[in-house]
Amino acid sequence: MTTKTVLITGAGGGLGAATTTLFARRGWLVFAADLRPPEVAPNILPLVLDVTDSASVTEALSTVEAHAPDGLDAVVTFAGMMFVGPLVEVDEDEMRKIFEVNVLGTYRVIKAAFGLVLRRRGRVITISSETGWQKALMLNGPYAMTKHAVEAYSAALRRELMFLGIPVSTVQPGPFRTNMVDGIRATFDRARDNSTHFVELVGKVGAMAVREQRHAHDPAVLAETVWRAANSARPRRRYSVRPDSRRTLMHRLPDAVLDPVLRKLLGPG
Repeated sequence: MTTKTVLITGAGGGLGAATTTLFARRGWLVFAADLRPPEVAPNILPLVLDVTDSASVTEALSTVEAHAPDGLDAVVTFAGMMFVGPLVEVDEDEMRKIFEVNVLGTYRVIKAAFGLVLRRRGRVITISSETGWQKALMLNGPYAMTKHAVEAYSAALRRELMFLGIPVSTVQPGPFRTNMVDGIRATFDRARDNSTHFVELVGKVGAMAVREQRHAHDPAVLAETVWRAANSARPRRRYSVRPDSRRTLMHRLPDAVLDPVLRKLLGPG
């Protein structure tokens, strides 16, 4: 039986690493791509890949093709970064960087991998976030903007590739335990240190974010969802995985209710 193949970006840690381990353990050949990829292991072929660099993406996909000339059964785009800060104070270079990684990085990898996916009649699995479908909240603007963009990209891609028989699924994780999330306190501390007008707000929202992470889930749960998306005969368009209940409630409130509540809860005093 032909070994199934998958390219996973962001495979060096967190959710990508958990998914890489799961697929490899279950017999898939995993091309594990990251700036700092995991070590060589059974069924894991590490690739150094910078999703912000087209040349790096092209080189990595050439390596994939050399090892999997028949194509890819799936490509999964975990590579991403988080950034918080007030939109009127965020440095333009920081804004550009998060779009380069989260949005254009997803686009670059899938475009480069498309020929191999088509060759194998595989599928595409994009990684968004609960932030991708929820209302954008204060200080989370840069990240929310990118994840809303990933959602739009994925929807348009799905409605194009369905004419070629290639499914596109979008996975929307809630809070999970990852290195990126573990650094949430430092992320907000940096935003507070760099703020002029929102020091108190950053402190309050940061404290809430730290508390939320105490309820973060095991990455193995998310890996199982990606496995289902890659192996189901009829994969779902979207997989929402353990969204935060409080954020979901805020999303469902009308703006005329939510905005005053947030102002009262997080305002001065």
